[in-house]
Amino acid sequence: MRDALKKQRRLIVFGSVLACGHQAGEAAVPFLIGVIIDRAVDGGIGDLAFWLGVLGAIYVGLSYSFRYGARAAERAAEQAAHDLRLRVTRGVLHDRGGAESGRLPGALVAVATSDTARVGGIAVAITYGSAAVVAVGFTAVLLLSISIPLGLLVLLGLPPLMWLTRLIGKPLEERSETEQEHGAHASGIAADLVSGLRVVKGLRAEEAAVARYRQRSRVALTATVRAARMQAAYQGLVLTISGLFLAVIAVAGGILAVRGNITVGQLISSIGLAQFLVGPLSTFGWVGADLAQGRASAKRVAAVLSAPEAVRGGEQAPVTPVRGEIDLRVRDLALKVAPGELVGVVATDPAEAAELIRLLNRSADPADGAVSLDGVTLTSLRPDELRAAVLAVEHHTDLFDGSVRSAVSLDRADPATVEAAMVAADADEVARNLPEGLDAVLGDGARTLSGGQRQRLALARALAADAPVLALHDPTTAVDAVTEARIAARLREVRAGRTTILITTSPALLAITDRVLFVHGGAVRADATHAELAADDESYRETVLA
Repeated sequence: MRDALKKQRRLIVFGSVLACGHQAGEAAVPFLIGVIIDRAVDGGIGDLAFWLGVLGAIYVGLSYSFRYGARAAERAAEQAAHDLRLRVTRGVLHDRGGAESGRLPGALVAVATSDTARVGGIAVAITYGSAAVVAVGFTAVLLLSISIPLGLLVLLGLPPLMWLTRLIGKPLEERSETEQEHGAHASGIAADLVSGLRVVKGLRAEEAAVARYRQRSRVALTATVRAARMQAAYQGLVLTISGLFLAVIAVAGGILAVRGNITVGQLISSIGLAQFLVGPLSTFGWVGADLAQGRASAKRVAAVLSAPEAVRGGEQAPVTPVRGEIDLRVRDLALKVAPGELVGVVATDPAEAAELIRLLNRSADPADGAVSLDGVTLTSLRPDELRAAVLAVEHHTDLFDGSVRSAVSLDRADPATVEAAMVAADADEVARNLPEGLDAVLGDGARTLSGGQRQRLALARALAADAPVLALHDPTTAVDAVTEARIAARLREVRAGRTTILITTSPALLAITDRVLFVHGGAVRADATHAELAADDESYRETVLA
């Protein structure tokens, strides 16, 4: 929270100075009205006109002070939230990972949006809170000039009032944090349900999905209602205490006027100043609430930003040029891929296949063993440079919104490479069936396309990256047999001379490989061509051909 606001300190100071000027002008108005009344009774027309002119000038000053002070405060809040939002996004997208661990995507979105906005909103709270303090202090000075007892009453009564306001706000901060946590979790479940809507409908699990969301939503609703009740109670108590404080000031001023210690104009000024104090004192109420909620949000943002890295270490760059030799030795599993080789990996356990991809893209490091590229262990390489050399694509992939061309090229690959990748993945047929071809816009994660069409575009994107080492996990499970055969025939040609690892059970893809490693029970059980394994190994036939 301090880091986010420190960058906006100039705007916050500028806005606070103008807001303080506005509040000082507002406090001066009732004081000057009392002066004008006394001057009208005791003085002449010229004296009256002078003080009316002073009053008009103050109105002009406070009007412009409010306009530009509020603008500076809001700008500081928006910029602080924006900068913090970028930090959260960078943390989530960091090449070493970790921020996303244990958090649903919807929860991360809630942190990056509503929580950062609440933290940025503290800039507005500081601006108006400072102005309220100055307003109360200036009012006390004006009251001291009218009557020392009245001024002392304000000066001595304000510190206990502010301390009591802060004490009452503690439970609100705790409930706000709970409310935001449950709300983010409910948002996460909703986002996951929407993204997997077709799967839910295909399984006819709509009722179960709705019941799950309803349960979490009710928990979030209960937390939100509790926080809202606490906020309402907090503001009600603050207003009640402030009202009693103002009543004491008004009664004290009336007693002094009755006794003749102050004039009629001074009595009017005192009452006007007491009424003016309603604004600053009520400001303490919502400022305290915003600070409490902002601190709760700052804790959630800090938890994301301070999350430990998923993979640590590694400051070397890969050996250049990258030859593409992969040597993986993890527990009992040992497999070696020569540079430029096209190797298939068949794993009887899907979890082992998924683990291989995670180890190759270094989203996780092996607890026992090592993976090396051209003789250099992956744990000693910088993740960003490693992933430029080794592209390991998981089975489930997402497509970004935008045109087909940008979704495949990611605005980095040259047109010739994109075209070759589209043809190899048979994704050119997908583009031809769209009204605008490669310029067709894919909205909502390309969910208007079929699963096979999305998979072909994702494969084209992987091929367009033209990485020295490419590992693919079941890239054609959603396409038909004829399309898969066409992709297999083109894949070997487009990846000629570069290392390619196909982790799959597809016979069509395995048939084009140089050799196949059959992984069973956590170890390589056989190493031969697809044809040889299909003819001689019954377990392999059951895994691949069943």
